Amino acid sequence: MEKIRHLSQAKVIVNPIAGAGRTAKKWPQIMAMLKSIGLHFEHELTEAPGHAAELAKSAAKKGYELVVSVGGDGTINEVANGLYDAGSTRDVMLGIIGTGAGNDYIRTIGISHHHKEACQCFANPRKLTVDLGVVEYMNNGQIVKRIFVNFAGLGFDAEVVRATTKRFKALGSTPSYLLGLLTTLLFYQNKQVSIKMDGHIEDRRVCTILANNGKYAAGNMLAAPNADPTDGLLDVLIVDDLSKPDLLRSLPKIYRGTHLTHPKVTIKRAKEIEIRTTQQVSIQADGELLGVAPARFYVLPAALNLVI
Repeated sequence: MEKIRHLSQAKVIVNPIAGAGRTAKKWPQIMAMLKSIGLHFEHELTEAPGHAAELAKSAAKKGYELVVSVGGDGTINEVANGLYDAGSTRDVMLGIIGTGAGNDYIRTIGISHHHKEACQCFANPRKLTVDLGVVEYMNNGQIVKRIFVNFAGLGFDAEVVRATTKRFKALGSTPSYLLGLLTTLLFYQNKQVSIKMDGHIEDRRVCTILANNGKYAAGNMLAAPNADPTDGLLDVLIVDDLSKPDLLRSLPKIYRGTHLTHPKVTIKRAKEIEIRTTQQVSIQADGELLGVAPARFYVLPAALNLVI
């Protein structure tokens, strides 16, 4: 990390519905704190899904050198995608004030989940250069590419995302995830897939596959305890043909990060992983449901500069 001598004019992108709507209530206080530490900024509130990406892309093209995400992991994901679409992930710095339900990514990065402390990052700023992940997947018969900052995956975890976001998101991170998990357990069937990882191909029946840039997922779940977002690699977690009772018993271990000792759990480091299947398998990235397999996950080393 290196110190930043000066932060120029910033664009602050606020997702008021993040954290089950609590961001809207916190924003006046956050705005006052940013002004009190001398940050020169303009702000805009997001109005719909995808709007944060549009605002970030526009800010980059207008010459802002700092874009600040105020919201949850989904907001960070959108802002990063907007900067990527503008070709500016290495030119525009990203600041984060986490006000979402999970705040998984900033746990790895080391930014406080208390917004008062997070605002202080801009008073004595340092730069951390991190990797980005890329996922290519199918949507309406077309290949689509999307950036992820924290993790992306397919199978069981994507179906949990579907249940969590469609039915239980307003309950908060951990309760919504647990209810989504229980709902998915009733109907989900493990999938037969072909996995190509850094050139090696194997067929496996899996419950889920996660490509991790950060350590945490799904609200404090320590999915990849040794993941390092600066090492140029993804930590690929593969959960094989695990039964539903065994999955339930293993859930506390996943939150503690001790699941790697399970005989049906494998974690490998890779720069690229491809998944093919004849079945319908859903894809998610940073907790947002995207599309279906086939899919390719790969890393962009040292692709984004964060203010921490």
